Amino acid sequence: MRFSNAFIFTSKETPNDATLASHIYLLRGGFIHSVGSGLYNFLPLGKIVLDKIRAIAKEELDKAGCQEVDLSFVTPIELWQESGRSEKYGKELLRFKDRKNAEFVLGPTHEEMMVNLVRSYVKSYKQLPINLYQIKTKFRDEIRPRFGLMRGREFLMKDGYSFHKDEESMVEGFNLMEKTYSKIFQRLGLDFRVVEADSGAIGGSGSKEFMALADSGEDTIVVCNSCDYGANIEAAKRVSPKEPEGRVELESKKVHTPNIKTIEDLAKFFNVDSYFTLKIVAKRALYDEGVQKIALFALRGSDDLEETKATNAVDANELVDISEEELIEAGLTPGFMGVKDLPQDVLLVVDKELEGEKSTIMGANEVDYHLSGVDLSDFDLTYKDIVEVKEGDICPKCQKGTLNYTKGIEIGHIFQLGDRYSKPMKAEFLDENGKSKPFVMGTYGIGISRLIAAVVEQHHDDKGPIWTKTTAPFAVEVIISNIKKQEELELGEEFYNKLQELGIETLLDDRKERFGFKIKDYELLGIPYAIIVGKKIADGIVEIVDRKSLQKQEVSISEAIDKIKELIEK
Repeated sequence: MRFSNAFIFTSKETPNDATLASHIYLLRGGFIHSVGSGLYNFLPLGKIVLDKIRAIAKEELDKAGCQEVDLSFVTPIELWQESGRSEKYGKELLRFKDRKNAEFVLGPTHEEMMVNLVRSYVKSYKQLPINLYQIKTKFRDEIRPRFGLMRGREFLMKDGYSFHKDEESMVEGFNLMEKTYSKIFQRLGLDFRVVEADSGAIGGSGSKEFMALADSGEDTIVVCNSCDYGANIEAAKRVSPKEPEGRVELESKKVHTPNIKTIEDLAKFFNVDSYFTLKIVAKRALYDEGVQKIALFALRGSDDLEETKATNAVDANELVDISEEELIEAGLTPGFMGVKDLPQDVLLVVDKELEGEKSTIMGANEVDYHLSGVDLSDFDLTYKDIVEVKEGDICPKCQKGTLNYTKGIEIGHIFQLGDRYSKPMKAEFLDENGKSKPFVMGTYGIGISRLIAAVVEQHHDDKGPIWTKTTAPFAVEVIISNIKKQEELELGEEFYNKLQELGIETLLDDRKERFGFKIKDYELLGIPYAIIVGKKIADGIVEIVDRKSLQKQEVSISEAIDKIKELIEK
């Protein structure tokens, strides 16, 4: 491609709303163009990168035996109503009606559409397993689209779905996709980690996320310093912390605690570690069809609530904050709540690490009073994991390493769905005994357009992106220093033609611009290597630039093409 004819427009200015390196450089380098909140056009350079990533994903998926389809972007709402996700997905699901008043959605994921397709054709276990995928535009009406391609409303996604006769086959398919995804991300040159994850609005169990490690990532990942354990903080587990020294056997009684409303003050009042206290976190749980309930979550005073775990614990669509006035109206006492004498319609979940606790301190559900020496076994309680894992906690896998936080960008997510969709949608097949059974499913997603941002977040400097060899829009840029000098122009053209003949993707900067301007653009575009054709050709020399290090290497004109080939093939 010749720069002089290319639809490439670079900019020195940093866009006002751009904070991440990927957002800034993709806009400044003319890879993408913003047309609205969370909406982007892919310009020629961006489209080349996008297509390369797409091709790598398709190649590895096809090798793994997956088959590509292309489903309708528009989905009838009836399919989402069949699966039960119509209400659960919330406002991120864009709904609309046609001229006949029929309701549709723009699919953020396509579980329902794929189940509908497969149930129309697959009737016997002999046709299983099968893995179908598509790489297609999706739309999610994000409340706060931000960070460019990292969290847009419209995006390109690979979503795949496997159908099996039993759990064993599904797990085999799930494991194959984990290996296949790892190959894709390795080929893209990404530093990533596979971690345990929450299934979210997709549903199912046994989900894993692929996280590109980056300080700019939105997700907090919990990793072990001694083994390969990793989990999104929403799903992270730990070995129960050791009890601190100084347990005091308190008498079981009601204690007057005037104005003691915080855990810190409560621990000081009783002269104990906050570990020996119990706190209540109150939320409003939102369900389908506008149903709302007050949900209370009990955990040690030394711990914090993990909201995704808590949401799952009460099977809610979402948890939102609730005011003290609302709690009082419901018959509760903010600042003095415990697990005893709660109103009948209030939900209560207790963290599982409190199971077996024989002597804790908690609110008496009465203003200015707490209960000491409480034995939780005296109550009929529901225990679930709702605690947020902290740095320094002990790893649940090796049980010796300590857990630390890092940041990551979610680039892939795989789920063991089971019959989460096939059962409500009555998608069934006949097994070996002629019995009708629901398909056992897995689902697998990759954010194809988000991968562009992830590559830049991991590979950039203060001048621009540094594309990996497999994602770069071009392998080489030939920069003619002074287009007015005939000998430079002719040699630049010669290099360009030879590289093209060798099948090496090349950009020829043949613009009538200053050399310094061209170098700035080269750095901003992030192409792995450049051949600079300048004054030194009089001595038979050109310069090769490595974008990653920005180091220049002088080579003879006759050796330049071979040297570039050698660098590319490394």
